[in-house]
Amino acid sequence: MRLDDRYVPYLQMAGLYHLARLNDRWFRLDEALDVAYQLGLPVDGRYVSGCLSEFHIYIDGGRPPWVWFQELLGVIPPPSQVQKYAVNCSWFQETFGECPEDADDDTVRRYVRAYIMMLLGTQLFADKSGNRIHIR
Repeated sequence: MRLDDRYVPYLQMAGLYHLARLNDRWFRLDEALDVAYQLGLPVDGRYVSGCLSEFHIYIDGGRPPWVWFQELLGVIPPPSQVQKYAVNCSWFQETFGECPEDADDDTVRRYVRAYIMMLLGTQLFADKSGNRIHIR
């Protein structure tokens, strides 16, 4: 997805602008180092792992995840683009690939949210398939 200049203040506020800038160039990513930098987690010693399979109960008020998704992004992906709680990256690219020039602030924020989901879902927390993004 293209990094639109209108996204920059939001990415800076989220502390993710430097990660977004890495997408401008081909590079070899050191995942452990990048995760440590982003999350402040140690990359050596014992690991902490787990699966949050019922994450929807932790969302504000226990709202269904797809209600939350639609509130944040303004759209629901078609069933053919979803596998349980993961959305195909191609759908994100087709839907949010380029923010319209005349977009209002709410639309820009939706595109930024999609960009951040794509950034985190492909750079830091990639799905094993490499082509889906989990909505949590």
